Amino acid sequence: MKGMLSLTTTQLLTTMAVGLAVHAAASDDQQYGGRITVFVALSCATAAMGGAIFGYYLGTSGGVSSMGSFLREFFPGVYRRMHGDVHVSNYCKFDSQLLTLFTSSHYIAGLLTALLLSSWFTAWRGRRPSMIVGGVAFLAGAAVSGGAVNVYMAILSRALLGVGLGFANQSMLLYLSEMAPARYRGAFSNGYQLTLCLGSLAANVINYGADKIAGGWGWRLSLGLAGVPATLFTLGAAFHPETPNSLVQQGADRGKVRALLQKIRGTDAVDAKLDDIIIAASGAAAGGLRLFLTRRRYRPQLAVAVLMPAFTQLNGINAIGFYAPALLRTVGMGESLALLSAVITVGIYTTSTVVFMLAVDRFRRRTLLIAGSLQMLASEILIGAIMAAELGDEGGMGRGWAAALFVLIGVYVAGYSWSWGPMTWFVPTEVFPLEVWPAAQGVAVASGFVFTIFVVQGFLAMLCRMKAGFFFFAGWIVVMTGFVYWFLPETKGMPIEQIGKVWKEHWFWGKVVGMDELQASGRCEKGKIRRESPVIV
Repeated sequence: MKGMLSLTTTQLLTTMAVGLAVHAAASDDQQYGGRITVFVALSCATAAMGGAIFGYYLGTSGGVSSMGSFLREFFPGVYRRMHGDVHVSNYCKFDSQLLTLFTSSHYIAGLLTALLLSSWFTAWRGRRPSMIVGGVAFLAGAAVSGGAVNVYMAILSRALLGVGLGFANQSMLLYLSEMAPARYRGAFSNGYQLTLCLGSLAANVINYGADKIAGGWGWRLSLGLAGVPATLFTLGAAFHPETPNSLVQQGADRGKVRALLQKIRGTDAVDAKLDDIIIAASGAAAGGLRLFLTRRRYRPQLAVAVLMPAFTQLNGINAIGFYAPALLRTVGMGESLALLSAVITVGIYTTSTVVFMLAVDRFRRRTLLIAGSLQMLASEILIGAIMAAELGDEGGMGRGWAAALFVLIGVYVAGYSWSWGPMTWFVPTEVFPLEVWPAAQGVAVASGFVFTIFVVQGFLAMLCRMKAGFFFFAGWIVVMTGFVYWFLPETKGMPIEQIGKVWKEHWFWGKVVGMDELQASGRCEKGKIRRESPVIV
């Protein structure tokens, strides 16, 4: 099944790439020419398989955590609450810090990896070796999780998967952005989100079937099969070419990089692109992380790197993604029906993501983000209102209200999947200058991990104590919509090597970047600007 899914992903990405080439607008003076080649389409499709590993993990975490056989073996206290052996409020049946640690340990390990290892390794050795390391760690985590005999071994397996995610998220998103042509970068980068959806869909289908296996060992099958997309990702990475940007950073021969660019772009006229890559890389330094965190000129990118991943967690998607089956069981659905409902929800997620792939490079990034936010906001307010009004501490919810809740979750997921879901990952990769790119991407990944840990570890406790906790997430959607409207510049179609122009022309960030450039050029002295010809840094 997983092999079929990965083949479909490759074919779909290749077909969409050809379709986009037919419908694309004419190149403007910011583009470098060339065409979408099969070489690029297949390389990006294989790299995007890292999303399938993450998606499969998301699907298994929520599904397995609601399986009676798994809970009975590793979390007996939660199992007894679900079966009425212990009297407890509907909202508190899954409230277990050990259970949430099983989920969040993945992100704790990923956070430490992103902060301490992966950004440095990706800059030093390149994108391709970093993906290989991530794939091997994924394989180890899948093997341990499938054979776990106690809760601590299960948590260890999640930590290994987190190490893999720390390396893979750091490198594959850079890989996709650097390999894709600028005017199609949104569609190519969204390959990660597409494979994430397919991985999650496969996991939920497998969870539904595994739950019916006699003997109660189906959860081992669900967890162990994470090794299938991990194997495909690792083998694919072994045959990837390195990106031209990374080769330039590592001091490769110009002729070698030029030959690779010609193969990637399908044209011999690549000198303009190569010159821009070399100029952008000339400012690269070993202290990329220190520069990114301390230099004023990188404040706009730092804000995006920290806030975009934070907002995508604080809007509630992972609370639903991880705990949808548990949430649906809370409102009175049976175990099998809750798992089947999760399959349908992920199907909606996948369909909306495909629609996004076709639309992303035809619409402005900010337009999609704001529209998706409004759809998510309305859904979460209604979800919170229904739960507050119709679900008490005991008993279930009426079938009509439970069905309405399920529909609203689908509407919310659809809004997320064609806006914040994919753009949280690829918008930051569009705004980072090359000299600090690996370090900046490491900060973005780390921010995502920090806030995911917060949400995953706190949601079930929040549901127990606040009951209508979805209003908390709705409030954050208002905040993040305001951030996009006032502070996020438009990056559609802008080549990465020219991204500095976006910040200089922004109404707010232009003042921050401009002042730093004046200071760097020595034209700002004691608060006064000397009248000299401007120097572009």
